[in-house]
Amino acid sequence: MKTTLIAGLLASTIAAGAAAAQDKTDVTIVLSEELELIDPCMSSQSNIGRVLLGNVSETLTVYEPATATLNPLLAESWAETQPGTWRFKLRQGVKFSDGTDFSAQDVIHSLERTISDKMTCEIGGKYFGGFSITATKVDDHTIDITTDPAQPILPLLMSSLTIVPEETPLEMVQQPVGTGPYEMTERNIGQNIVLTRRDDYWGEQPVVTKATYVFRDDSAVRAAMVEVGEADIAPVISELDATNPETDFAYPNSETTYLRVDHATAPLSDRRVREAMNLAIDRDAFIGTLVANDAQKATAVVPPTTLGYNKDLTPYPFDPERAKELLAEARAEGIPVDQEILIVGRLGMFPNITEILEAMSQMLNDVGLNTKLEMKEVAEYNTYYNRPFAEGRGPQLVAAQHDNAKGDPVFSMYFKYGSEGLQSGLVYPELDAEISKATEASGDDRAALWSDVMKDIHENLIGDVEMFHMVGFSRVNPRLDFTPTISTNSELRLSEIGFK
Repeated sequence: MKTTLIAGLLASTIAAGAAAAQDKTDVTIVLSEELELIDPCMSSQSNIGRVLLGNVSETLTVYEPATATLNPLLAESWAETQPGTWRFKLRQGVKFSDGTDFSAQDVIHSLERTISDKMTCEIGGKYFGGFSITATKVDDHTIDITTDPAQPILPLLMSSLTIVPEETPLEMVQQPVGTGPYEMTERNIGQNIVLTRRDDYWGEQPVVTKATYVFRDDSAVRAAMVEVGEADIAPVISELDATNPETDFAYPNSETTYLRVDHATAPLSDRRVREAMNLAIDRDAFIGTLVANDAQKATAVVPPTTLGYNKDLTPYPFDPERAKELLAEARAEGIPVDQEILIVGRLGMFPNITEILEAMSQMLNDVGLNTKLEMKEVAEYNTYYNRPFAEGRGPQLVAAQHDNAKGDPVFSMYFKYGSEGLQSGLVYPELDAEISKATEASGDDRAALWSDVMKDIHENLIGDVEMFHMVGFSRVNPRLDFTPTISTNSELRLSEIGFK
């Protein structure tokens, strides 16, 4: 039945594959899920970032994880002119794909739009929370950006701000306009998205002339499409499907998986219950089966390469008997341990997610909890994942996968753990103060403070049910000169693709 299904789905993609074959510099990329939104300010979502970042949308600076360097992009240079204020010199001669010129006013509008309370831009909620930020025009190609409290890594933060034209409305757009080397020329809902190379791009022209993105939620189907030549890249496939050493690549990606715990609702508001959940999960049982052999058990939501990562923290052991004891203690004190807890997962978020969450739900139930799993499509899932959370929602665990390839916890901690963070289930003013203090620090002090924050979340507050630092697997058509890296997890720059 599986073979028949794959054959049928491949047949439905023949048109796309045939179109790609007409021009040797066209590529077809098969993603695990369709894009619900395609606004540049949502590019911190991996599925959107792989299409837009570096292709349609560009930023002032660009961080290269492989070399841990911050490089110029739309900003040619930057310097701190006074504490809390950085001056950026902008690149001249740049045009947006709609033909308008790029200038300082576009940067001001992009920032204001990203943090506006009239929209729910994920970039704003993720990376620009916990401090105030304003931009002031000096001249058409010079801008001052000021933060309070001062953010010593502001130039790094600017590697996340996607720049759009000043005319872009304060509402989600479905026709993105950017300064990148490609523009979106087609979007057929439920079928594909097409990016076409711009002749008037300000930088070096990439080799790829057109990219067609198609969507298949089955990993085996995605892998098979590349194998038979109907697609050129499957950025994410399961380890079980990564069977061909000539086409398949494994790389330590920057994703961490976990269950987001809603600390505001009983019984999850009780620390003993949160500890019991962590002790109930047999993480070792997943590694080498449903999760890659090289995956690491997580103690923080950021990967081990991140500044301040606390290497002294240890994963929670599998101890179901102790979990049962903790739940019994909580029950004896009136905590409603038997109340149904909803586990919410997103279809296609990472390989084998449904099977992993089914097993975790059973493990939690085995120690005496009462969980129920529901898998959602991305649009419905986001209503559980992002604030504002529903009133009267009851206790929830939301399966999440977080990407931080930027090297600093500032891209994770506030929006994941701050009391008003976009995707936070925690409500601790004392933790908010810790996070704020760490964002203001620099050098060794910054690393030490972030390390303390991670310890507080992991050991004292038991912020979530941490799972794994993941390993990525991709399949690449042999005709391409392209090697996936840690960056492939959140973006897929067409300019990095060549042909043999």
